[in-house]
Amino acid sequence: MTQTLTISHETVAILDQRNTSAVAVFAVKFAVYVTKLASRRRTRKALARLEPWQLKDVGLTSEQAHDESIRVFWKA
Repeated sequence: MTQTLTISHETVAILDQRNTSAVAVFAVKFAVYVTKLASRRRTRKALARLEPWQLKDVGLTSEQAHDESIRVFWKA
């Protein structure tokens, strides 16, 4: 199971309070964004490999799974 890295506004505020450089804050935000994109890509690839009985378990039709699996990873 994979976890998606998220960053909250509170975390950014803490980084700002600690006089963290703007470059470091940007780097953290960029890492979070890239992690989200990678997670979407992995999830959609896995969705494409599910068997019909597995799709039924999660409440999706094969058409819905196909439509989601072919979406580009940068679109939520």
